[in-house]
Amino acid sequence: MKIRITIMVICFAFSLQVLSAQENKKLAQTGLKFLNLSTDPRAVGMGDAVTSVESGALSVFFNPASLARQENFLSATFGQTNWIADIKHIYASVSISPMQSSYGVIAISMQSVDYGDIPETIIANNADGYLDLGMYKPTALAFGVTYSRALSDRFSVGGNIRYVSQNLGQSTNSLDVTTNEPKKSDNKITTTSYDFGMFYKTGFKSLNFAMSVRNFSKELKFQKEGFQLPLIFKIGISVNAMDFFTSSKDADVFLVSVDAVHPRDYPEQINLGFEYVFMKSMSLRAGYTPNNDEYSYSFGAGVQQSIEGVGLGVDYSYTPFGIFGNINRVEVQLFF
Repeated sequence: MKIRITIMVICFAFSLQVLSAQENKKLAQTGLKFLNLSTDPRAVGMGDAVTSVESGALSVFFNPASLARQENFLSATFGQTNWIADIKHIYASVSISPMQSSYGVIAISMQSVDYGDIPETIIANNADGYLDLGMYKPTALAFGVTYSRALSDRFSVGGNIRYVSQNLGQSTNSLDVTTNEPKKSDNKITTTSYDFGMFYKTGFKSLNFAMSVRNFSKELKFQKEGFQLPLIFKIGISVNAMDFFTSSKDADVFLVSVDAVHPRDYPEQINLGFEYVFMKSMSLRAGYTPNNDEYSYSFGAGVQQSIEGVGLGVDYSYTPFGIFGNINRVEVQLFF
């Protein structure tokens, strides 16, 4: 008990220090925002309120500590999001729980972003006022390694380290006065980011409490101006509301989850999520995310079946995104 309390105090104190360092922050001044985009249909369907929800291999993208009690030996997931402006996000994660989590759970993850082809131009002293230099193709990548372990039957911790890269291609600054050829410079940046979290089962019904800090890194710079990664701090609670009406373990699940969110580059939010699981195989979800300009509500569904010890799941989410249209996410899970 003393160890759990000590770790919780250290985590909370560190988080307060991170937050206090942001008093003079400027909103909308971070880079590599793809790190905070939720691609998982289950999380999006629940309004991103999943900090205190155990989600197998997907936990690496939200709270590494919630990975510690993985029941299956292996959990794997793969998904794609067709984001606004024809931007495509692809992600995958695999987690392994050797010796029934006695020595912790390890996982690897990957995120990839395809921004599509973008026209490149430069100001020029001609009739058009510019030169067409063709197309360029920005990309972004993140590879992570996660370790999570339960320190007791109630308390667990986890951490994640990621190699992050974004390549905006070569930019043309000017034309060489002698050769009239474009002068180009590279715009690629790499860094290492860190996530950590804690997860606590309170012992009251199925009530869980959790906390996570994600995208902790040094300041970065492409050319002149420096910027930070989209650091985000979350505290969440969740409970199966059916526990208040029945004690049967075979009963359906109605999960209610709430997250308090403090981003570096955006005002604070309170996210709400709901998931109803019927006969442990079909799920319906709804979520509410306030303080967003173009979207607030999200919905989702999932199906999960096990055949001869091998489980397969498919999740889908739908988000009305205002003038940008609708966002659809699809994901496939495998576990055994």
